[in-house]
Amino acid sequence: MRSIRFFNRDRTTERGFVLVAALTMALLYFALMELLLLDSSRALGEAQRFRSRVVAATLAENAAELAALSMTTQLVTSSNLIDSQGRMQGKMTRTNDTFTIEGEGETSGVMPQMAKVKIDGRMGSDGIVKIDYTVHSQ
Repeated sequence: MRSIRFFNRDRTTERGFVLVAALTMALLYFALMELLLLDSSRALGEAQRFRSRVVAATLAENAAELAALSMTTQLVTSSNLIDSQGRMQGKMTRTNDTFTIEGEGETSGVMPQMAKVKIDGRMGSDGIVKIDYTVHSQ
C-alpha cells in the first residue's frame, strides 16, 4: 500500500484548479445572494408604498363619509380624526339643493402618503341624494 508521501502534485498541470473553482463558485454564490437581497428590499419598499396609498385613499373616503353624516340636517359640517393608521379630515358644504364633500387622508408610518376625495352632487326634494361627479387623487 502506498503512503501519502508518494503522491506528488508537482508533476500535474492541474495545480490549484480545484481551489480556483471553489473560490469562483463561492464568489458567484455570494453575488447571487446579494442580488436577491437587493431585489427583496426593493419589493418590500414597493409593497409598503402600495399599502400606504390604499390606506390613504380609504382614510380620505372615510373622512368624506363622516363629513356627510348629517348632510340632511346641516349646511356645513366637518370632521377631523387621527388614529393609528393616520389622519383624516372631511368637510361638507351644502346650499339649497347642491352639495360638495371633500375628504383628505394622510397615512402615518414608514411611507407616508396623502389622498383626496371630492364629491359633487344634488339633493332632491324627496331627500334622495344624487352624486354628479367624484374626483379621487393620490
